[in-house]
Amino acid sequence: MALAFDTTISVSPDVMIRKVGEESVLLDLKTERYLGLDDVSARFWDLLTSGGSIQSAYETLLAEFEVDPERLRNDLDDFVQELVQLGLVEQSQP
Repeated sequence: MALAFDTTISVSPDVMIRKVGEESVLLDLKTERYLGLDDVSARFWDLLTSGGSIQSAYETLLAEFEVDPERLRNDLDDFVQELVQLGLVEQSQP
């Protein structure tokens, strides 16, 4: 199911992020699940959790990366869905 890009993303209360070497690691203290992020995924994370909408993050990423707009939309959608499924973030309507 595709996300509504006008929603915002916030970090779940029990989630920490740390930079470890060349990657960032998200850790859910409650479930002890973690997710490693490469540079691109870490940039997705930074923009998504900065308080703006998913659409705003999408537009910034589109300006920063040479990528097909539809592919970026799909990749961002998949990334957010994985974060939600793992309980690392929460969505809210504007």
